[in-house]
Amino acid sequence: MTTAYVLLNTEIGAENQVLKALKGIDGIEEAYNLWGVYDIIANVKAENMEKLKHIITNRIEKIGQINSKLTMIIADQTSLQEYVTFEAVPMIEQ
Repeated sequence: MTTAYVLLNTEIGAENQVLKALKGIDGIEEAYNLWGVYDIIANVKAENMEKLKHIITNRIEKIGQINSKLTMIIADQTSLQEYVTFEAVPMIEQ
């Protein structure tokens, strides 16, 4: 299961309408109004990265009245190992 948190800035006064629409999308586990820099946070879960991308780029953006979004994908140990490699660098003595 792939998980992401999406922070949204909405048009002024559209927060509740966007929140209601988010809660009707399959894959949105939770969504809440916020006070602060962002207006809404949504927890999105999908079977894989492609489905997660579809929910975020197609389903959420089609709601409208969203000015900007910030997506943070949760990295588990398995997915980190696929993308991050470390090389041993010998120390140079001086």
